[in-house]
Amino acid sequence: MVGFGNNFPQQPHHRGASNPILPPNQVVTCARTFIDYFTKNAPNPNELTGAIVGGPDKNDNFEDRRHIGNMEEPCTYINSLAIGALARLSSPS
Repeated sequence: MVGFGNNFPQQPHHRGASNPILPPNQVVTCARTFIDYFTKNAPNPNELTGAIVGGPDKNDNFEDRRHIGNMEEPCTYINSLAIGALARLSSPS
C-alpha cells in the first residue's frame, strides 16, 4: 500500500502520480510522458497515498519499477479484496 510503512512502492504505474505538475501552457502527449516519465527510474513526483498495487510475483519477488505493470498497477480489482476486511475493522462491534 502506497504511503504506509518504511518500504512502500515509490513508482506506481499511474499517469497522474508519475508526471510532475506542468505549466498550464505545456502540451502533454502520451508519447512525451512515456519518454520523459514512464521509463524514468525515480520515485513518482506525486504520491498515490493509499493505492494498493499488484504486488509480488509467485516467488515473492517485487521490483519497484513503474514499467512492470502487473506489480505496480493500482487497480480496483486489487483494492476490492481489502475493502471488506477494512470495513469490518472500522465498524463498531
